[in-house]
Amino acid sequence: MTHRPALATLALVLCLSNGLTNAQTPAPCELPADFEPARLYGLWQLTLWPETGSPERPSSTGAVLFERHPEYAGGVRGRLKRSGPGNDREAVVSGDVADGEFNLDESANGVDLDAVWTGVPQACGNEFQGTRRPAEGRPSDEPTLQFLLKKGSGWN
Repeated sequence: MTHRPALATLALVLCLSNGLTNAQTPAPCELPADFEPARLYGLWQLTLWPETGSPERPSSTGAVLFERHPEYAGGVRGRLKRSGPGNDREAVVSGDVADGEFNLDESANGVDLDAVWTGVPQACGNEFQGTRRPAEGRPSDEPTLQFLLKKGSGWN
């Protein structure tokens, strides 16, 4: 009969240690090929840097606010505001995540396409990293930039 308390104690220790091991290992996240648009809603921090640079030395920073797209149920529309050489820049943006790729169109006037963004989700969909390129027909002095979008806290 003295073995039962020892066995119960051992079982409890094993259960607790197994629970601690599982708690210390974060569960891997699976990113869907197509994101529900609502996963993109909210405020995102933006960092842009030259192709040969790094995010630690950005050429521009800002924010993007994504909301439901009024005409396309599978996408988002929003406003972008970022620093630029000599002034701030604002634009309307529209996009989605399809087939595992983040796509975004940027327009300063809401009509003409100024830039296209392509990237991939990271950090369980709370970050996107990729390239912002001038749209076809735009001035060639507009550089291609790398971008990182990080979802703001409180919007998960």
